[in-house]
Amino acid sequence: MSLTAAVATFLAVLPAELPDKTILACLILSSRYRPGYVFAGAAAAFLTHVVIAVAAGGALSLLPHRVVEACAAGAFTVGAILLWRQKAEQDEEAAARDVGRSGFWAVSGTAFAVVFLAEFGDLTQLLTISLAARFHDPVSVGVGATLALWVAAGCAVTLGWRVLKRIPMRWLTRGAAVVMLVLAGTSGYAAATS
Repeated sequence: MSLTAAVATFLAVLPAELPDKTILACLILSSRYRPGYVFAGAAAAFLTHVVIAVAAGGALSLLPHRVVEACAAGAFTVGAILLWRQKAEQDEEAAARDVGRSGFWAVSGTAFAVVFLAEFGDLTQLLTISLAARFHDPVSVGVGATLALWVAAGCAVTLGWRVLKRIPMRWLTRGAAVVMLVLAGTSGYAAATS
């Protein structure tokens, strides 16, 4: 195992993941459910993606960039519409009851599914594939990428419940919808111009 490859991967993946949609999803989930449960599901999903990325090597890079970007634009558009049309949040008392009733497997399973689906074909997954091919050291790249993704998710989960004390969920949901529309536009533009 190469420490250089692991550190280089960590330093490349962490800043790429921090502004990502999956971190926003972790933030929102941790504001409604137990942060530890959310982190467990997100961490498992990130680990799964890293294993897929280093195992795939350069396979995803063979797909046409235009197709990947067009699919991403469609997914972001649908996500934005669904977020915008979401009903108003529950009152705080109902939300507190919901947090109390949600067990580990339900919450971590939801977090796993959200992160797993959102990360497919994501920049950090493609970056991990590229780094694994470049360094020819899938273990080192896998360790660096996994730690970077876990740090990003940990930051989001730690801040999630604090953010919602100050900002209403509806505002976060609408803000996330606007961000997804912007991402849809940039992905659509990239698909059209590549």
